[in-house]
Amino acid sequence: MSLKFIHAEKHMNDSIVFPAFNLSVEPNEVVAVCTSVNVREQLIDLFLGKSNLSNGELLISSNKKQLGIFFLHEGAYERLTLRESFKFYHQLYQSSESIEDILQLVQLESKKNVKTKVLTYSEKKRAQLACLLIQNPDIYIMEEPDQNLDVESKRIFLSVLHKLRMDGKTVFILTSQLESGITFADKTYRLDDQGLHFIQTELEEQKVVETEVEKEEKVIQPIRFEKIPTKVNEKIVLFDPPEIDYIESTEGQSFLHIKGESFPCAFTLNELEERLLPFGFFRCHRSYIVNLQKVREVITWTRNSYSLVLKDTEKSSIPLSKTKMADLKGMLGLK
Repeated sequence: MSLKFIHAEKHMNDSIVFPAFNLSVEPNEVVAVCTSVNVREQLIDLFLGKSNLSNGELLISSNKKQLGIFFLHEGAYERLTLRESFKFYHQLYQSSESIEDILQLVQLESKKNVKTKVLTYSEKKRAQLACLLIQNPDIYIMEEPDQNLDVESKRIFLSVLHKLRMDGKTVFILTSQLESGITFADKTYRLDDQGLHFIQTELEEQKVVETEVEKEEKVIQPIRFEKIPTKVNEKIVLFDPPEIDYIESTEGQSFLHIKGESFPCAFTLNELEERLLPFGFFRCHRSYIVNLQKVREVITWTRNSYSLVLKDTEKSSIPLSKTKMADLKGMLGLK
């Protein structure tokens, strides 16, 4: 019931959709991969058999009938009540699951005699999840499971994922939002044009440190802590400095901007400036620190107005103060 990508690589029209990567998702495990919409769609087509890898393998150690997909966009029988829809799926998959138990699990008991078309968007997504639970696959593929859900439905999804872990299921989440991956998964990765990158949380960092200590027979060694911590819901996430595009301070709160998402950080801008100076970061404005490796252009708007344009997907524009422009020129060896 495991899911394995082995040197998996995809090309289209002489361009790389995603470079070669290795990933294994085992039973009792929820793994999330954060990536672009295009890559996400290509991966789902692989699971559906609509597309093939250019190189490498996708191994599914289970009967393909035991693979269930939770689509972002999926039609429903809106003229049927929930009970009628669930009975249809129950018969279709010859399921032995209890419809009443599943209604309780997704907390739709009070809606079981209501037609699907009158449900809210979040209730419809919970009903969609219930249909997948009736199917009872060994491997769950979930596309953006929490997109536009209300808070209560997100809590219910978390509860269902916990049950799937306990039942020995394999869960693979595809999302464009890093926060969603970190919230729902045991392990979170980012897949981009540079490959697959593991997102380390405080727990994994502690394990790494403990392993190093064991290797040194528990001899205390000074450890240089280079990662920058942020908090996503109840998890502390640790980012490597090169991952950060820029940092912004708003009303006394620092935010790390990474791949189009922002994450709050407990450090002040002054503290971050000191920590990140060795990694090529530059205080370009009183409210901004920028990773100079991510800068594509320096734009002069007026005699006293400048901006830095980054090479991220949003082509973010960061203000550059007049005094910092002089410092930047000196760093670059310009007159």
